[in-house]
Amino acid sequence: MTDCERIAPLVEPIAADELTPDPQIAMHLAACPRCRASLELARKIEQSLKTHAARQAPPQFTSRVLARIRRDRWRREQWLDVGFNVAVVLLGAAITAAAVLMFYTAGFDAIGNALVDLVASAAAELARQVAPSLPTYGAAAVLVATALGIWWWAERDMSV
Repeated sequence: MTDCERIAPLVEPIAADELTPDPQIAMHLAACPRCRASLELARKIEQSLKTHAARQAPPQFTSRVLARIRRDRWRREQWLDVGFNVAVVLLGAAITAAAVLMFYTAGFDAIGNALVDLVASAAAELARQVAPSLPTYGAAAVLVATALGIWWWAERDMSV
């Protein structure tokens, strides 16, 4: 590695007065026209940066950036939740299919048929008891759907 290659990463810190060159580096900077020109250019850039005032961020910049970060994180978490729920449903379906297959292969068809009849009669009884409350459930579902729609409308991205 040549002296120029070794000194090149040190030019900017020297120009910014963050690093004091040792005598060997100072001697090389005085003798090498390429490194000296690089140091002079870096010092001009530093001087230019010091003379120009930093621009102010627009009003509410921080709050908008943080809101965007929260919204993006929330969307990523939604996809993660959907993926987890799909995996749980698929796992439940696989377990159910395995249980049904086990019943049929073990010769428990009669028990399975009796179980299906029991579940069907229980479902019919439940439907008979719940039927008078269906209008209330329907109204509640419409109310929840309306609330979710209003929430979605209020949270939508207005910057697009």
